Amino acid sequence: MAEGKHIVVTGGAGFIGSHLVERLLADGEKVVVIDDCSTGSLENLAPVRENTSLRIFQTKISACGELGTILEEAKGIYHLAAAVGVELVLKQPIQTIQTNLHETEVILEEASRWRVPVLLASTSEVYGKSQKEAFSEDDDLLIGPPHLSRWSYACSKLMDEFLALAFAKERGLPVIIARLFNTVGPRQTGRYGMVLPRFIEAAKAGKALQVYGDGQQTRCFCYVDDTVEALVRLMNCTAAQGQVFNVGTDEEVSIRELAKLVIQTLGSTSEIENLSYEEVCGKGFEDMRKRKPVLAKLQRVTCFTPTTSLERIIQITGPKTSSPVT
Repeated sequence: MAEGKHIVVTGGAGFIGSHLVERLLADGEKVVVIDDCSTGSLENLAPVRENTSLRIFQTKISACGELGTILEEAKGIYHLAAAVGVELVLKQPIQTIQTNLHETEVILEEASRWRVPVLLASTSEVYGKSQKEAFSEDDDLLIGPPHLSRWSYACSKLMDEFLALAFAKERGLPVIIARLFNTVGPRQTGRYGMVLPRFIEAAKAGKALQVYGDGQQTRCFCYVDDTVEALVRLMNCTAAQGQVFNVGTDEEVSIRELAKLVIQTLGSTSEIENLSYEEVCGKGFEDMRKRKPVLAKLQRVTCFTPTTSLERIIQITGPKTSSPVT
C-alpha cells in the first residue's frame, strides 16, 4: 500500500464493510468510512464507534465535500459501496445503475489524483448466464438482455471493472478487482433477497423456508471473516494490482440442501416451501444454475484458502440476524 495516514472503506457501514472496518482497526490502522447508509446501518459499526482511530462520513461519495482531503491522506481504498441484493435491483433499477456507475467513477477519478491503491469489490454476477461448471477470471462473460432488469446489476458492476482497469492502464492507478461469491455471516439481512439470512430468520420463527425454483441451483457460501481476510491480503499484495480475482469458497451446496441444513443445524421445526421465480421475482426472471469459483489464482497470489464450514457459518450467524444491515 502507498504511504498515508488512513485507509478508506466506502460502504463501511454495510455487512461486509463493517466487518472489514473491525479487522482494519484491530490491525492498528486508522480508518475512514464513507457510507450514505441507504442499505447499510451505523448500528453495524456500534462495536467500534468509540474507537478514536475511526472517522465516519455519512454521505454519498459524490456528495462528500471532504473527499479530496480524505483521499490525499489515504494509503488505500476499499470500494465496497454499491446497490446490493436481487430484490433491490428488481425494484429500483435506476438507483442500482446510477449508484454502481457514478459513485465508482467519482472514487476512481479522485483516487487517481493521488495514486491511492483501490480495491474494487465486484461480484460473481458478472459471469452472467454462463453454463460452466466453475468460473475462472479469464472466462468470457454472458450477460442477459437489457429488458430484464435483473441483469442491470451484473452489467453495472462489470462496467465498474472496465472503468477501474481503464484507470489502471491510462493513468497508472493501482487497482485490484475482487469478484465476491456469496459472502455470508452475522449482520447480513434477508431484506434485499439474500438467501441464507432469509432461511435463518424463517427457521428461528418456525416459518416455512421459501426455496425459489426447483431448489437444485447451487451456490458456494463464504464466511465474511474469510472474505475479509482475502481482501486484506489482496490489498497488501503489489503483485495483485491490475488483476481480477475470484473471492469465495468452492464448496457447493444446492439451495434446497441449504434449507435442510439450516433447519437441522438450528433445530427448527420449519418446513420447506417451493415458489416459482415468477411468483417472487416477476415474469422472465433468469437465475444462474451454478456459481462456483475457480480459486487457484487467489491461492497462488495470496496463499489464502477459506476455512469456515457452512454448518459452522449457520451456527455463528443464527443467533445474530436481528441487525438491519446489508
